[in-house]
Amino acid sequence: MRGVPFSVPAPLRRRAALCGALLLATSCGWGGTGGEDGGRLPAAPTGVTAEAGSATSVHVMWNAVTAGDGIDGYEVYRGTTKVKEVPASEHMVDVTRLKPSTTYVFTVRARDTEGRLGPSSREVRARTPAAAAADRSAPTRPSALRGRAVGSRAAQLSWSASRDDRGVVSYDVHQGGVKIHSVGGGQTATVVTGLRPGTRYAFTVRARDAADNVSPAGAVVRLTTPGSDDGRAAAPTGFRAASRRSDGAYYIDLSWVPPRTDGVITEYEVHLDGRPATSLVFGGKPPRDRATYSFYVGREAGVSHRVRLRPRLPDGTWGGFSAERTVTTGTAATGRQPR
Repeated sequence: MRGVPFSVPAPLRRRAALCGALLLATSCGWGGTGGEDGGRLPAAPTGVTAEAGSATSVHVMWNAVTAGDGIDGYEVYRGTTKVKEVPASEHMVDVTRLKPSTTYVFTVRARDTEGRLGPSSREVRARTPAAAAADRSAPTRPSALRGRAVGSRAAQLSWSASRDDRGVVSYDVHQGGVKIHSVGGGQTATVVTGLRPGTRYAFTVRARDAADNVSPAGAVVRLTTPGSDDGRAAAPTGFRAASRRSDGAYYIDLSWVPPRTDGVITEYEVHLDGRPATSLVFGGKPPRDRATYSFYVGREAGVSHRVRLRPRLPDGTWGGFSAERTVTTGTAATGRQPR
């Protein structure tokens, strides 16, 4: 955990002033269990599991953690050594460069957007299998993949076992082209959680052996979770739009508050006059409080445009649209009227 300087940080000075005014210091988090600025630390991740993925790798998974200040990422430890850091949108990781025939202990800690680390999760253990010498043969692809929705936010998948000359160590579950889950080689069914109601998903499964040879993907199974989700809960809020002139051309300046999700949103799709106009992807650390973006719309004044945008959520699906704004080039209007 980062060290605390001797001088009192500005957040602590502000919180101390507030607590003094209220004469209720304990209500402001001075009980000794908070972070550097007195706020509550993130909770310990739950649902942590570890499965050997090969003779030299282990797949670690956990449930998302929620926190008042938001989660910025997770740290994964092998024993007391930090081996991986992942962003808040990811709840799994492959720990590689391990030794065959060895038992390892893993824990996970959550880090919030203020940089504070929460307590460690419970310890989980996984043992890597023995190395397979000169094994270049991948397992056969899993067959007979079947899936069904389990409620509106989960799906149950099952498949027939793959064959391998040395034995299958694990199965990787992919949603679209992204690996989202892994189970041991003796398991041919699993439940995928964290889905959205009323959403269509496509899953595939691949088999992996001890030498890290991976099979081709089995057939795609498609399913739709029941219920309705118009995306409003995952739509940007506080959406604003204004026209701006620069070097003889007109631009539309946008700003919005990103929706709160379990992970970080890095991509948005902007619609202009009812059609997709452009996509933007934030590199580095995406904004969480208010995001801004500007794009070119031409050189003619007096032209009205309707604009809105939607986020791509951490599970790969699209969230809901923001309110729609109308902006006219060459005017100072902000287009606050919703459609």
